[in-house]
Amino acid sequence: MITIIEDASIRLLDRLYEIETECFKEEAFTKPQIAQLLKDYNSISLIARVNEIIVGFVIGMVYVDRKALHGHILTIEVLSTYRGKGVGQKLLEEIESVFRQKGVRTSTLEVREDNVPAINLYRKLGYETIGTLKNYYGSLHGIYLRKTLT
Repeated sequence: MITIIEDASIRLLDRLYEIETECFKEEAFTKPQIAQLLKDYNSISLIARVNEIIVGFVIGMVYVDRKALHGHILTIEVLSTYRGKGVGQKLLEEIESVFRQKGVRTSTLEVREDNVPAINLYRKLGYETIGTLKNYYGSLHGIYLRKTLT
C-alpha cells in the first residue's frame, strides 16, 4: 500500500468533513470550523491518499510561545479501514517535517485517554505525556503530549 501525503485545500472540505465525522462522531469539528482551519495563515493541513482516495488528514497550527515557534496538532484522522497501516505515522512525520522547516521547536497534541492505539503511536514517535486534561472529551479525560523537534 503506497500512501501519498500532500497539501490539503479548501476544495477538499466536503471529503475532510466526511472523514472528520466518521472518526470523531460527537466530538467532530463542524464543517465551518474545518474550513476556517484550512484557510488560516498559520495552519498546516495535509491529506493522505491511497490509490487516489483520501483516507486521512492532519491539521496543525504554528504559533509563538515564549519567543519560540511552537506547533500544535489540532486533529489527525485516519479512516478505520486504513488504521494500523502506517498512514497516521506518515501524516505525523510529514507535519513534523513541515514544523521543523518553519523553525518550530516543539509539537503538542491531545488524545482521549482511552485511545490506546493513538497513544501508542504518539509515544513510538517520541511524544511524552506532560499533563492530563480533566473531562476534555466530555466525561473522558484527555492526555496532553509534547515532542521536542530540534
